[in-house]
Amino acid sequence: MHELSIAQNIIDIISEQCLKSGHTRIEAVNIRIGRASGIMSDALFFAFDAIKAESIAEGAVLHIEEVPVSGRCNECKSDFIVQEVYILFCPHCGGGSFRMVSGKEMDIIDMEVS
Repeated sequence: MHELSIAQNIIDIISEQCLKSGHTRIEAVNIRIGRASGIMSDALFFAFDAIKAESIAEGAVLHIEEVPVSGRCNECKSDFIVQEVYILFCPHCGGGSFRMVSGKEMDIIDMEVS
């Protein structure tokens, strides 16, 4: 489960930033995860809750915004958003040449501290 190492990295990053800004406790963290990132939200919630104990994020709540997969077709020049995790062809023209615009990201957006 690579979500455990991702959760640990999130806690390390937010803890460092929290202490750097002069705060001592993290109340919540907001992240954005692309549907095609390979990260399972449920597993990340579980891992985050399991390892946050005895850190300044001990009482923190993790909020995840899921980003859909979107792209731009190189053939018909259409922009599109799909609910599937993988894009095999343009949903407008059926072309197989496209550029993924979003869906692979994993970003820490912000956090609430005290």
